Amino acid sequence: MVHRDCDISQPVETLHENEKLKARSHNLRGTIAHGLEDALTGAVPGEDPLLMKFHGIYQQDDRDRRADRRRRHLEPAYQFMVRLRIPGGMLTKRQWSGIDALSRRYAERGIRVTTRQTVQLHGVRKRHLRPLMQGLRKMNLDTIAACGDDSRGVVCGANPFLSSAHRRVAELARATSDRLLPRTGAYPEIWYQETAPKTDNEEPVYGGLYLPRKFKVGYAIPPVNDIDVYGQDLGLIAVVNNGRLLGFNVCVGGGMGQLDSREDSYPRLAEEIGFIEADEAPAFSETVMSIQRDFGDRKDRHRARFKYTLDRLGMDWFLKELASRRGRPLEPARSQRFEHNGDRLGWQRGDDGLWHATLYIESGRVDDALRAQISGLLEQYGGQLRLTTNQNLQLTHLEEHEIQTVHYRLEDLGLAWRLTPDTQAAHTLSCVALPTCGLAMAEAERYTPRLLDLFQRLKGQYGLADLPISLRLTGCPNGCARPYLGEVALTGRAPGLYNLYLGGSFQGGRLARLYAGNVDEARFLELLAPLLKSFARDRNDGEHFGDFLIRWRLLDDQPATPTP
Repeated sequence: MVHRDCDISQPVETLHENEKLKARSHNLRGTIAHGLEDALTGAVPGEDPLLMKFHGIYQQDDRDRRADRRRRHLEPAYQFMVRLRIPGGMLTKRQWSGIDALSRRYAERGIRVTTRQTVQLHGVRKRHLRPLMQGLRKMNLDTIAACGDDSRGVVCGANPFLSSAHRRVAELARATSDRLLPRTGAYPEIWYQETAPKTDNEEPVYGGLYLPRKFKVGYAIPPVNDIDVYGQDLGLIAVVNNGRLLGFNVCVGGGMGQLDSREDSYPRLAEEIGFIEADEAPAFSETVMSIQRDFGDRKDRHRARFKYTLDRLGMDWFLKELASRRGRPLEPARSQRFEHNGDRLGWQRGDDGLWHATLYIESGRVDDALRAQISGLLEQYGGQLRLTTNQNLQLTHLEEHEIQTVHYRLEDLGLAWRLTPDTQAAHTLSCVALPTCGLAMAEAERYTPRLLDLFQRLKGQYGLADLPISLRLTGCPNGCARPYLGEVALTGRAPGLYNLYLGGSFQGGRLARLYAGNVDEARFLELLAPLLKSFARDRNDGEHFGDFLIRWRLLDDQPATPTP
């Protein structure tokens, strides 16, 4: 018997405060429209910042200026982060140029390409939110469900080697995104100031309480696990035979976030459970999400993710529930394998004869100088663009005769080096963290250049400078840069202090282990040095660092544990 004492079947008044807020929000309207008109504060007051997440908007403030403004008896320097919904990361030239123009006008901190294959604009003032949203609409872009308790933007592997299959997977990823979108009229009413048609059932899939927490869907195309498919709530792994997409192996229950202060909070790998036909993928995604909608924990938000629902109720229960809703059990999973979870940088040619080039962008940050360079490139560029889940920018759909011209243009603009960056840099991810993220406890993006330099010097001491090791850095344990899948990862604990995780796999199929807590820079280097020395001396040909650590059981004796 399934115990349902914490899910949507219970009276709303017994659930978490966030559930009560959603219930009384009138399908995410709240009083957001009124708060936007209040010129006396840079914030949106009351409960509305929580509701605005469903609209793709986070209220933040400049944490570098908090203390100074407090001394001067001023309110925090409120600003907003706006995250776009870009299924599969596909953009036209016009859309990228439009995003660039809007960011220059309304955002104070440039453009950031995220690990969810989309764009974030930071430093947007409240008075600029509506003009920004309306400007995005003119380019057929929006921000709905880029945050909040709903299906986050659907990600899709950027693999140029199987172009015909890739196109089909990208189509299914977009169809999945469209199918899982909230239907609330609140979005056009608030941001476009349009009256939505009245309906008795405004949210036919989500209902008035939406999901217990966020739900992430991702499509991967072997041999490249660039989306870290085992970190998704629902991962769909393409099964391709002779260039034809047959269907997907399904994996469920992945999730990166955790709380260091709770023992019942942990990252989890998704489990592969079977195979579905390709055309079923969007409807199948809705079915899986609806099970989480109905059975996810709505009393303890820290236990509300799908991974905890599966662990609480059991995989056997889930497979029976899935078969009941689907009308049949899953077929057995098909054979497939991944080689790595990074991007293939540089030039590649697809099986349709078109060319693709992936440009490295450190931490996904597109500052003023890089924006100008990309704008110059697009003036003589006839293809499309794609954002990757490793925070890079891909030029796509280039004809053979365009390659030389584009390459010359990349050299003229100082962009050519981004096709072949430093190997370690190309396998490093970091989140935004300070000064804008309210959850960050330590630096990430701003610290990455120094960390990379130190890590590369240390590797160089043992002749490993050219060997890639997946390195992840986040400002808190929530895991936006997917640290728990890295071979080496740091998650923020306090300014200058991190938890050190080691032993993830280069292919993205094994969790890293906590190795030491509250590590500063010097301790990080001290702990890694003997491990890298052993790796250089004793590794097998082609063996990766994480695999070596596991094979030699070098992580079994952890030197320290973190203090809650």
